[in-house]
Amino acid sequence: MPSTEASNDQQILMTGIAFGESPRWHQDRLWFADWGAQEIIAVDLDGNSEVIERVDFPAFPLSFDWLPDGRLLIVSARDGLLLCREDDGSMVTHADLSALAQKGHPWNEIVVDGRGNTYVNNSGFEFPGGEFAPGTIALLTADGEARRVAAGIAFPNGMAVTPDNSTLIVAESYGKKLTGFDIASDGNLSNQRVWADLKDGVPDGICIDAEGAVWYADVPNKRCLRVREGGEVLETVELDRGCFACMLGGADMSTLFMVATEWGGTEHMGEGRRTGQLLTVPASVPGAGWPSDVR
Repeated sequence: MPSTEASNDQQILMTGIAFGESPRWHQDRLWFADWGAQEIIAVDLDGNSEVIERVDFPAFPLSFDWLPDGRLLIVSARDGLLLCREDDGSMVTHADLSALAQKGHPWNEIVVDGRGNTYVNNSGFEFPGGEFAPGTIALLTADGEARRVAAGIAFPNGMAVTPDNSTLIVAESYGKKLTGFDIASDGNLSNQRVWADLKDGVPDGICIDAEGAVWYADVPNKRCLRVREGGEVLETVELDRGCFACMLGGADMSTLFMVATEWGGTEHMGEGRRTGQLLTVPASVPGAGWPSDVR
């Protein structure tokens, strides 16, 4: 099947974002982390936004997801902690992952699957500025056990789990590929393999649709692409700035949300420019799997 251009009917839902990442569709709103502002923000389809949480720890990275009971999990990347926002709004330590990675190697993305297992990946080196080394993935089981379940990943970034909980897909930004793992009943990962060779693609955030294809955000190439297993490009959305993450959502899960920012490299991250946007386009296939609002 030849690759096709996605509908380019782009709409801007929100502007003035310092550094948007980790979008999630939840309770009829698009939630995302603004790393530059140290905030988690929720936006409805009319563009009305609300700051849900402000954090007081270094927010680069700042990622989040939800437990099956609806409590919000936030990754405190530099401390190696998973924080949980309780029903009364208080923030407590849910798990300590610091023993599973070297100090100074930040934790990055998180996904909670349909069984309540939580996967969090680690850069594997000091970022930004450190010398590259492969990263890892840790598992926090529903009963609270934390262990490392994968290694050798060239800068692990966005992660997603298929609807049947059988496969975890992770973006290897430095490897220019999507990597798949089989998920065992106990949450362990095996059969590490190239799910899609992206050629010149540099994947960041990802999401899965109901046909089993993956959308991935690409910062240096300023685009968001839909690919099938094996790497065939099905659709492309071209942007005027770096695309950092994407998520399928909306009333019928058929809107593609993209967070994009003018990007000049890590050396300019602290300049405070608010060039970030939250963009939408209609999606040809609805979202599925996890991260998800449906359990």
